[in-house]
Amino acid sequence: MSFLELCNMQATLFIMILAGVILKKKGIIDAAGERNLTDLCICLVIPCNIIKSCFIEFDSSIFSACFALFVSGVAMEAIGMVLNKFLYNGFLAQKKKVLQYATVVSNGGFLGNSIAEGMYGSLGLLYASVYLIPVRIVVWSTGTSYFMVGSSMDKKKILLNILTHPCLVSVYIGLFIMFTQLPLPTPVKSAIIYIGNCNSALTMFIVGTILAKVNIFTIFDKDVLLFSILRLGLLPLVSYGMSLMLHLNATATGVSVMMAGMPAAATTAIFADRYDSDAPFATKVIVLTTLLSLITIPIWCYFVS
Repeated sequence: MSFLELCNMQATLFIMILAGVILKKKGIIDAAGERNLTDLCICLVIPCNIIKSCFIEFDSSIFSACFALFVSGVAMEAIGMVLNKFLYNGFLAQKKKVLQYATVVSNGGFLGNSIAEGMYGSLGLLYASVYLIPVRIVVWSTGTSYFMVGSSMDKKKILLNILTHPCLVSVYIGLFIMFTQLPLPTPVKSAIIYIGNCNSALTMFIVGTILAKVNIFTIFDKDVLLFSILRLGLLPLVSYGMSLMLHLNATATGVSVMMAGMPAAATTAIFADRYDSDAPFATKVIVLTTLLSLITIPIWCYFVS
């Protein structure tokens, strides 16, 4: 894919994000609608999109690449946790929690899946889904614990949340279908494909509703800018080096680097607000990294292609 094609794809996503901004500003999507839209994507649309990505012919090279991507995803989460031990010690506790969480949890589940599918088709979406497994585990374990320091976490409940997360369940189902080449009834397969095809537009609308809440001129904070360099520049660079070490193919390398360079997750602000951390700062982190990622992602994809 040429650099012009990458920019065109990002421009398309930006237009859909802008539509989300307008829908939010006009009150067509209110707070309750935003929550419902997020739940709809997490519980149905994204899972169908993941399963749809597995409607391909299985071969051993795909399995090998998936395993290597999973290892890469685990390693990147481990690196993020190590960085969190010392990188933000100079910050106030409320900001520190936000930065720690945003370092290990990206917005790959919303933004990344759409871009991976747009760039690399169904195979790219499958690779992205596998890469995100460690991230989804961290969301409900280490990631949440940053905001709940000193509280007792129910480990059984955490494990149950991880194992039964709709996006992980869809990975189990999709891989089973791909490995067994199980033929689904045509109406069922068609319904999964049609619902999954809604993913890009709906997830971009959600990103737009987040952007709509913030005055753009207030987001250029020094700490947020420095974090953006880490999130969008240094982490994907580390991921690229890891891809070379693991001898990933071109598609898997592109997905790995791209997913490592995703902006901060929308849940950063949600958890910050819920656990009395710095929610306005968290929102700035989300908004600025999301806007800058529209520039950095095409550059990274072009660099590794």
